[in-house]
Amino acid sequence: VKVKIPFGNKYLDAIFSVPEKKSTHGVILTHGAGGDMNFPHLVSLAACLASHGVLCLRFTCKGLNITYRTKAFKAVVEYLKLSDDYKLSGVFLAARSMGSRAAASVIRLLCQEEEDDFIQGLICLSYPLHRPKLQSKLRDEDLLFIRCPVLFVSGSADEMCEKQLLEGVASKMKAPKKIHWIDKANHGMAVKGRTTDDVMEEINTEVFSWIRETIEVEDK
Repeated sequence: VKVKIPFGNKYLDAIFSVPEKKSTHGVILTHGAGGDMNFPHLVSLAACLASHGVLCLRFTCKGLNITYRTKAFKAVVEYLKLSDDYKLSGVFLAARSMGSRAAASVIRLLCQEEEDDFIQGLICLSYPLHRPKLQSKLRDEDLLFIRCPVLFVSGSADEMCEKQLLEGVASKMKAPKKIHWIDKANHGMAVKGRTTDDVMEEINTEVFSWIRETIEVEDK
């Protein structure tokens, strides 16, 4: 279902992937610095989640300004929260690369503003912890503030997220967290000798099973 989400004096293009049965939980999904919501990895993940009963709203927000991207993500969260068509008890924010930095910023913002359990967790696909070869400057400040569960799916050969550095940041985080390493994958999740579909199946399976486990813990 295609929708236009109000954002300031313009609209963000978005698409709902709707499960056959009414869902209680949703995922908001967006892209990295390049591309848009039709990036193949996002389309694949949205289809997988919807087929397992999880509503997925993916959106496009162009722009390389992290503050702008964060405001856009916040507008989408508020849009879904107030939606009459889809009444959800909670959502997970998920994104690739730069989008996952924006998602982390949104969660930090919203948690400071209100005591609210609408946001159930954060899913970071290829989180860009540092610029290539600039490991001394880590983009970890928002991660250290977050309290909700976090899943990182990263390539072990990601030039923007060195394995030891991410594990070090995770050890300092107060939130429940899990890192799933895609063996030998780079920042774009490409692995020599494996097809894109094969890698995506691993990512999709991991994301869905983590969401299911997180919801079950919340419900107990």
